Amino acid sequence: MSHNEEISELEEELFEHHRFVSPKGQSLLRVDKFLMSLVENATRNKIQQSAEKGNIWVNDVPVKSNYRVKPFDVVRIMLSHPPFENHIYPENIPLDIVYEDNALLVINKPAGLVVHPGHGNYTGTLVNALAYHFENLPLNSSERPGLVHRIDKDTTGLLVVAKTEAAMTHLAKQFEDKTTEREYIALVWGNVKEDEGTIVGNIARHVKDRMQMAVFADPEIGKHAVTHYKVLERFGYVTLVSCKLETGRTHQIRVHMKHIGHTLFNDARYGGDLILKGTTFTKYKQFIDNCFKTLPRQALHAKTLGFVHPTTNEFMRFDTDLPQDMKGCIEKWRSYSHSHTTEEE
Repeated sequence: MSHNEEISELEEELFEHHRFVSPKGQSLLRVDKFLMSLVENATRNKIQQSAEKGNIWVNDVPVKSNYRVKPFDVVRIMLSHPPFENHIYPENIPLDIVYEDNALLVINKPAGLVVHPGHGNYTGTLVNALAYHFENLPLNSSERPGLVHRIDKDTTGLLVVAKTEAAMTHLAKQFEDKTTEREYIALVWGNVKEDEGTIVGNIARHVKDRMQMAVFADPEIGKHAVTHYKVLERFGYVTLVSCKLETGRTHQIRVHMKHIGHTLFNDARYGGDLILKGTTFTKYKQFIDNCFKTLPRQALHAKTLGFVHPTTNEFMRFDTDLPQDMKGCIEKWRSYSHSHTTEEE
């Protein structure tokens, strides 16, 4: 049996569970280290055992764990059973439905709810809830029922879900054509200089920390992204801003605001869970700790969502109040800034 026949025979028995394409700026890195930062809950030992069994493939060939990943390598984890995320188990998770008709529904997503199954989250997601509450939702290009767009696990707010194939196509095109209206409210570290502005910068996966996204100056790296921001209220060491998305990239607001020096308040993944502005007083540290306890996630809420209805062609706009945790945190900052004069930085 030739090497190629051996590979195709192996491939018949294996299913792709993860696929990663290393970025243009990737420095040579052992494949086990490369995968460790990308696959949640994976130990180096586990990855090395997978490589030993021939489950780690680079550019369609099984490799050992000491293989060094180069730019543009296609790294895949191949296992002998289909990925769990293709089996969607209906789960009775309550949904906060803001609006519903025959074509679509609009949901107000709470913090902590993952939108769709993926690495380490095969149950307890919005998709599992949708599968329980609705039958025969159309599949999007990634075979996720009903989903037209997504918001991060710890971001709250509005999400539209398609109930028919026609609605899915119509809504997906609006997101693609950038004609939807999406406004987010964020609390960010620092005193934002300009009252309003636009951030333009390509977004791609961070070269060193694969769980983060980053802005790249090279136009060939990443995807074009545009965020318009406007200051709503200033509290000295933090600022409340409105962000309108022109494009919808992974972690877009979180990455763009950090890029201009204003990381989201309590955004652990991007370093916003540290005291980035303010004084060294113990009382101030206690105040920040209390804010973090009140809002134990990044300060980001998808407040407004507007789109053209797929069947009536009417423009619809939905709006939600800020969730309690964010309101509480803003309230704390409001009274703090009134009782302390903070220097502008």
